[in-house]
Amino acid sequence: MKYSRIRDLREDRDINQTQIAKMLGMSQTGYSKYETGENDIPTSILIKLARFYNTSIDYLLGETNDPKRH
Repeated sequence: MKYSRIRDLREDRDINQTQIAKMLGMSQTGYSKYETGENDIPTSILIKLARFYNTSIDYLLGETNDPKRH
């Protein structure tokens, strides 16, 4: 599964992969593998990303088109 929404959200905020990886406490290479779908995103990272982008985990995973947290 390719996680294009996390890439789109990151790019919309003019943040590079190195910056978001640092915020998550990981390497840029490791984060890049999430965006490409090479690695599944662990729940703890999904929670951090959803909080950072103020959106739902369902939206990040493509399960809904509604970005709002409920």
